[in-house]
Amino acid sequence: MNTSRVALIADDDEFFRIALGFILKSKLRFTEILESGSLDEAIERLSEREDISLALFDLAMPGMQSAASLAAVRDIHPDLKVVVVSASSRRSDILSALTAGINGYVPKGLGASELAEALGAILNGTIYVPPSIAGRPSSSEEAGVSQVIRGTQDERGHRTIEFLTPRQREVLLLLVQGFSNKEIARKLKLGEGTVKIHMAALFRSLRVRNRQEAAAAGARLLPMTESQQ
Repeated sequence: MNTSRVALIADDDEFFRIALGFILKSKLRFTEILESGSLDEAIERLSEREDISLALFDLAMPGMQSAASLAAVRDIHPDLKVVVVSASSRRSDILSALTAGINGYVPKGLGASELAEALGAILNGTIYVPPSIAGRPSSSEEAGVSQVIRGTQDERGHRTIEFLTPRQREVLLLLVQGFSNKEIARKLKLGEGTVKIHMAALFRSLRVRNRQEAAAAGARLLPMTESQQ
């Protein structure tokens, strides 16, 4: 019987990854820890390994520009426990992450025992949120959360592209040019599963329902020089 437990830590702070990996192994009995320093790298790791049961994401790492990416990970990997471990204690960050459907939001400021307890509760099915979330948000925080929930577009719909990761932008460009997922994967040297996650994140960020709508939005939003390459 295979009793291995695999976790992914996505954080650009190498020392924090080491410390968190030690906690996962020593207190929660994980047998293998995978690491990545950016959102794009984390998505590629998830597509390569089907045995990852827990994925921990930092909100401030490269590529993490909106909660839509976390929601896409949840859509493609519904059985995966997705957790934000962040130094941010802003209520707007916590609520926007929870809106994406994550399994918990754990502050980095917790001690080792508290952190292990919070992650253990998440693994047992609890949706963990910091005690600070219990209070009522201010009007400015509510407005910030509402903007995240509605999407990242401004009134004219032109800000969305700024919130895509570099890899998502590459995928969108190739989609606009008419390439299939398999062709995009081959051109970018990615797995098809990785492309699928990026595509799901694009649908959420662009607020579209299918490839045709995404391609139309990309053709409108991408700079002319890019979309005609």
